[in-house]
Amino acid sequence: MIQAKQELLDALGTVLQALSQDAVASGAMAAAPAAAFETPKQASHGDFACTAAMQLSKALRKNPRELAQTLIAQLQEQPAVQRWVDALEIAGPGFINLRLKPAARQAVISEVLTAAEGFGQQPAHPDSVLVEFVSANPTGPLHVGHARQAALGDSLCHLFSTQGWTVSREFYYNDAGVQIATLAQSTQARLKGLKPGDAGWPESAYNGDYIQDIAEAFLSKATVKADDREFTASGDINDLDSIRQFAVAYLRHEQDLDLQAFGLRFDNYFLESSLYTGGQVEDAVSRMIANGKTYEDGGALWLRSTDYGDDKDRVMRKSDGTYTYFVPDVAYHVNKFKRGFSKCINIQGTDHHGTIARVRGGLQATGVGIPQGFPDYVLHKMVTVMKGGAEVKISKRAGSYVTLRDLIDWTSRDAVRFFLISRKADTEFVFDVDLALKANDENPVFYVQYAHARICSVLRNWADQGGQMATLGEADLSLLTAPTEYALMQKLADYPRMLTSAAQDLAPHDVAFYLRDLAGAFHSYYAAERFLVEDNAALTRSRMALLTATRQVVRNALAVLGVSAPETMARDNQEHQ
Repeated sequence: MIQAKQELLDALGTVLQALSQDAVASGAMAAAPAAAFETPKQASHGDFACTAAMQLSKALRKNPRELAQTLIAQLQEQPAVQRWVDALEIAGPGFINLRLKPAARQAVISEVLTAAEGFGQQPAHPDSVLVEFVSANPTGPLHVGHARQAALGDSLCHLFSTQGWTVSREFYYNDAGVQIATLAQSTQARLKGLKPGDAGWPESAYNGDYIQDIAEAFLSKATVKADDREFTASGDINDLDSIRQFAVAYLRHEQDLDLQAFGLRFDNYFLESSLYTGGQVEDAVSRMIANGKTYEDGGALWLRSTDYGDDKDRVMRKSDGTYTYFVPDVAYHVNKFKRGFSKCINIQGTDHHGTIARVRGGLQATGVGIPQGFPDYVLHKMVTVMKGGAEVKISKRAGSYVTLRDLIDWTSRDAVRFFLISRKADTEFVFDVDLALKANDENPVFYVQYAHARICSVLRNWADQGGQMATLGEADLSLLTAPTEYALMQKLADYPRMLTSAAQDLAPHDVAFYLRDLAGAFHSYYAAERFLVEDNAALTRSRMALLTATRQVVRNALAVLGVSAPETMARDNQEHQ
């Protein structure tokens, strides 16, 4: 169907150019309308809809329905239309509905089998995208909010890869500041024998059991290694700097373990401190001052952020000489731009909404040529965790929140990834641990993975009966005419367009929605038809081709979400085969 659609678009473009030629030459219109199809709101109206007659009617001074009839007449002369279209019909004020021949729908099976894991992917191009996500300060384990960021970010990276982008995953964290100082003080308090609730325990200290673990490792003079650093403890409880560096390295290592359990690895770790030591913060501030985008008031330096859509001007440098938190963000994004990333996406919690206007404004104020609207943001709401019918708020390990590792330990990596991507980022989400453990159709990840496992079971049985995968290219696809087969083939054909749309909209949840629909179309097919037809080897082989194509697309889409495609599952059985 993909080939058929492209050939039909080319045919439509040829006709539109011919019809518009005189109007363009006379100046009545700037150019012929682009060839495009829409999806009819009702499937009974056809496979594609065209609105070109209504677009052209004013410039050509013709009634839209009359023009639609002319369009149809000329389209019917095009070889692609003769090959792929069963009927062209006028509807409403001038819509043209196209009904495809069965061969156009059936062709998607060969397209999937030929492209395999490349089905739906676009050719590589020179543009690069940097996706920054998780970006947790090394002050404790990764919580469920970080888990949602990890699912969103990694899926977006996979999505952009399917569209030909060169993708880089980046983790940014503050390796200095108040939170890191609090971490060091908390660890030192544990080293001195104090615990939460004791007199002398710092009021702002971190209370989780992991602080005691850090203290014990520090006393043993352990060496810890993370993806971006390695440090050996001095063992001296009065050496606060050594405690700080060791605690940061220890927790970075712990975060790496969390990310490994999630199946995620970053290409680069970026330290906030490097923006100061490298002079990038001062350079960004100097540029804004030189461009007249700042002013001083009350001993502070202000950015004229209202010039860029912010609701009020913002303090950049406080009267004590320290910078507010959005200033290094500006320097950081100048750094991203200068590294050659034409597109940058930040995945953050909705509490960062207020920083968007001032960061973008600051970037424009630097005058380094960064386009407006840079960077893009995906903001997510937090996650509520339910277990045993009650909300879970406390983790012994973390002290005050449920961790990413908790979710994985309670369920599985696949469940965590699929569940956390199954809703729009800006909606509240309830992670139901009990639902994630169910082996039935109520559990969406099971429902999708079970479709893959069922197909694998049918194909194994076919192979046991002498069926050979190498012969699927010889299958007579014209035999696939059942309504459930048409519905399944249509879903396969939708996959490339869905990927492109999801990437453009920064909407990886669309992939999860698509997978549930595709699995539903397969399960309906499974219930309606027999696949291993004893007295019709040709029909059996054709259905094996459709199942193999479906399995491939399920596998491809699950890979975008970082979810596995198991070949066997507990409920796998052999009815209707």
